[in-house]
Amino acid sequence: MNHIFEVVNNLFAFFVPISDLLWDFPKNVAAWAAIPILGEFSLAMLMLIGTGVWFTIRTGGVQLRRFGESVRIVMDRKATETGISPFAAFMLSSAMRAGPGNIMGVTGAVTVGGPGALFWMWVAGTFGMATGFVEATLAQLFKEKKESEFVGGLPFYGMRILGSRRWIGVTLAALFITYALLNVPSQTFHLFTALGSVASTIAGTPYGRTSPVYFVIGALLIVSVAALVLGGLKRVIRFTDLCVPFMAVLYCGVVFVLVVVNWRLVPYFFASVFAGAFAPEAIFGGAFGVALQQGIKRGLMVNEAGQGTITMAAAAADNRHPVEQGLVQSMGVFFDTVIICSMAGFVTVMARLWTVPDAFAWEAKKADKLLVFMSSARHLVPGTSFDATVQVLLSVSYALFAFTTLIGMIVFAEISANMLSRERRFILGLRAVGALVFVPFGVLTVLADLQLGNIWYVTDLVNILVASANVPIILIGGKHVFAALRHYERTGGKEGFVSVRDIGIETPYWTGERTKG
Repeated sequence: MNHIFEVVNNLFAFFVPISDLLWDFPKNVAAWAAIPILGEFSLAMLMLIGTGVWFTIRTGGVQLRRFGESVRIVMDRKATETGISPFAAFMLSSAMRAGPGNIMGVTGAVTVGGPGALFWMWVAGTFGMATGFVEATLAQLFKEKKESEFVGGLPFYGMRILGSRRWIGVTLAALFITYALLNVPSQTFHLFTALGSVASTIAGTPYGRTSPVYFVIGALLIVSVAALVLGGLKRVIRFTDLCVPFMAVLYCGVVFVLVVVNWRLVPYFFASVFAGAFAPEAIFGGAFGVALQQGIKRGLMVNEAGQGTITMAAAAADNRHPVEQGLVQSMGVFFDTVIICSMAGFVTVMARLWTVPDAFAWEAKKADKLLVFMSSARHLVPGTSFDATVQVLLSVSYALFAFTTLIGMIVFAEISANMLSRERRFILGLRAVGALVFVPFGVLTVLADLQLGNIWYVTDLVNILVASANVPIILIGGKHVFAALRHYERTGGKEGFVSVRDIGIETPYWTGERTKG
């Protein structure tokens, strides 16, 4: 078995230098790297943050002007034609966004760039809200009706915006499906890490990867994913409607208690974040550009704005006006970046383990992001009697983050697959491949004690290809969003929206016939 995994890993080794080249370019060019501050950023990062800045300007800062309205729309749980309300779409997209990166990625940004990285993460998130608004509105504008559901997202609006060429939609769908399914094994690994920690903490003894406990975890994981995914989109949405609020309250609640107990450190947190944003401590390299780069990179990666990955959830919703879903997804970026991600920042910065190197061995252990986070949480717990309780609760939260992301990957791949075929057998087949092939594959790699690092490079490669395709498309299609926003603000969203009449383009769903019906 191990030989098979090694063959698979070696097979994907070819993509490692390609992925690194694309994500790092032009940082890997000496002349570019020598430029102060700017040389810290790759073209991909500049593309994503630049898009957010542009859309913020063109929409007049809609993500801030209409923030209160976006909250109101998100909380609307009215019955809909498809059963997928704005609230349900928000929870589905949050299931995808709120992943392990919200903990490990943010902790890593702080350990490399210092507390100031959080400030730049918030800045990136604020601009990313505008990008999320635009791509979600496009997903709504060009969504299509499929029986009692809506389908759409990047492959659908990409095809329409670029001249209704079907091959474009097929290519984008194939890219995203590849990215999503190859991410499933990595989320499986995160799940095992978290649940293994819970089991070991409760039992008071560490369990090896070949122990019966891990086999039980693997079996339960395969069965639970299959039960959800094979039941279709609406079953998944019923689950995310319950699970996402629960995991958010659990995680934020534990961190809130830690903050309250250590309230004297709150002024230190904000002082170190704002001071470190412009003058990082020497232990983090002391370079302004490092904090800036780490914060912006983490903000863009965790909220996924501009990468097209949440557009499938945006298209699935039933809205009165396309702009409503843009506001919902804008709120989703805020929820993910400013609220969920900041929780890990509070724990890591307030614990400041780098100031107690003798107790924690900072230089030796800082590369292990999950260890830094968990150790920081334990450091903030008064005494030792509640250490195990806090570790279990945070590990459960981490596991839920990974589980909902895993489910989201398979569901969003399914929605994209409707561009290829809407035959029931094809869609069921894709669900089965995700739940009964890629999940078991991830389980087997864990039980074999292997981490197929080269496969993750392939997902990085496909991700940057999807993002590089999505950004030009939403820049081209942005004019339709600006027109729809003008109509929405002129009418207060109360007048029925007809795409040909109101913004001068034909769309599959927003027609006069739909309005009359």
